[in-house]
Amino acid sequence: MAEEFEKMMTEDAEPAEEPVKKEGFFKRLVSGLTKTRDNIVSGMDSIFSGFSNIDEEFYEELEETLIMGDIGVRATMDILEALRAKVKEQHIKEPMDCKQILIDSIKEQMNVGETAYEFENRTSVVFVIGVNGVGKTTTIGKLAGKLTAQHKKVILAAADTFRAAAGEQLKEWANRANVDMIGGQEGSDAAAVIYDAVAAAKARKADVLLCDTAGRLHNKKNLMEELKKINRVIDREYPEAFRETLVVLDGTTGQNALAQAKEFNEAADITGIILTKMDGTAKGGIAVAVQAELGIPVKYIGVGESIDDLQKFNADEFVDALFYSSENE
Repeated sequence: MAEEFEKMMTEDAEPAEEPVKKEGFFKRLVSGLTKTRDNIVSGMDSIFSGFSNIDEEFYEELEETLIMGDIGVRATMDILEALRAKVKEQHIKEPMDCKQILIDSIKEQMNVGETAYEFENRTSVVFVIGVNGVGKTTTIGKLAGKLTAQHKKVILAAADTFRAAAGEQLKEWANRANVDMIGGQEGSDAAAVIYDAVAAAKARKADVLLCDTAGRLHNKKNLMEELKKINRVIDREYPEAFRETLVVLDGTTGQNALAQAKEFNEAADITGIILTKMDGTAKGGIAVAVQAELGIPVKYIGVGESIDDLQKFNADEFVDALFYSSENE
């Protein structure tokens, strides 16, 4: 496992490998979105080919297909509004001529402004939150590996002291990524762990402090209080640090992931979303819905288990992969 990790780290560090790696990830994304594509695109294609003109029934059928594909009500309405406007403006008569306009409209929906990765270039504290089972700890480990490959000094803070074995799991990833980890006993005060981690980050001149936090949505008040306490520690001890809060969502859960994002957004100032388990889900449309509903950018997407299967999110690539077909080969 260690050799495999080292190999992946080396590949990440080599600029010459980038085009090959990107193409590899795109192929995995295309493959991973097969079920979503079958769920959404095949339905759309039958509408485009099945209608002889563009009327209300045509728009209603498209609306139903998009919503059933987990793209979400708000995103669907915005996409169709843009489509209607362009059909009118460009005097389009043929339903089949709407396909590219629809694809471009989805891309526009997913671009909610600057999705900069500013934390990578500044001394920063990155909180990663999410309920148990979404792949939060694994995602933190992968992020630590990626940042290390960019020659950043990373320290992990095991502040999920609520879940048994969370610390051990994170320690395993810390060893694989060859980064330091600061932890506490199970059940100990998460803010105390962050206090120690901040002291270590400053003393060791770390670039990024990556913090694993407990995801207890069933008791949001406790979660909010814990996050407030942690934030107070950082405000006091590390005011110069840039702050990033990423929520990890399981792409296979569709609208439940959107509901979780809304709940977490009430408890914390979320700056980005990481969508995991996008390989093999029929609910990949949630990537569109979550940005449209919350105005929070998807910053990373995961389509597998290896370190290379977590990549920065690219809206154009995602939508192209979603609408990919054999004719694109």
